[in-house]
Amino acid sequence: MADEPKAPPAGGSSEPPAQPAPPAGGPGATPPKTAPPKPSAAAAKPAPPAAKPVLKPEPWSSPLLDEMQKRFPGAILDPVIFRHQPSVTVAKESLLQLCEFLRSDEGGEYTLLTDHTAVDYPKRDKRFDLVYHLYSFKRNDRLRLKVLAADGEKVPSVVSVWPTANWLEREVYDMFGVQYEGHPDLKRILLPDGWIGHPLRKDDDILKQDDAWVQANVGIKSGQ
Repeated sequence: MADEPKAPPAGGSSEPPAQPAPPAGGPGATPPKTAPPKPSAAAAKPAPPAAKPVLKPEPWSSPLLDEMQKRFPGAILDPVIFRHQPSVTVAKESLLQLCEFLRSDEGGEYTLLTDHTAVDYPKRDKRFDLVYHLYSFKRNDRLRLKVLAADGEKVPSVVSVWPTANWLEREVYDMFGVQYEGHPDLKRILLPDGWIGHPLRKDDDILKQDDAWVQANVGIKSGQ
């Protein structure tokens, strides 16, 4: 007796299972590549650079400093070096003699006063830092001197050591009101004669410096 054909399973189909479609492009074609996932915004952001260390002045020592302290005992204070430039604070009474020594052969031949300026700290008793920048062609280095001065206190002029101090001291006198004892011609250099006030003092109001001078000399009520 011939075998009867078996019935397909319930819910099934007598048709053969479907085969996967061949890749596009025909036989042998490479299947398309899937794009990699995009990184998140947080992952794509570079890390912040590491903070640079804060540079601070360091104690300064040298044969020149030893010689200065030997010649002017107690007059050389706070010797520090910052970015390869040494700096000392000098007692006002020894400023002129120290500058003469530094200009000499044995003092390093600091023959050029490159700049002289001031910084105002109005809450201090010695409100002004008077700053001198010296340069030695022989040594090819620089030295900074600082002198502390109160308002109205006279400071020795160094014009006899460096003639260029003539104009530099006049500018500090004009802008800050510092008095230089021994200066040959201490008068204003930027502002007109008769002007009242010193614009670079921190307690001066730049908007109301000298209305009276403007009224008298320019003929208007205010210069602002």
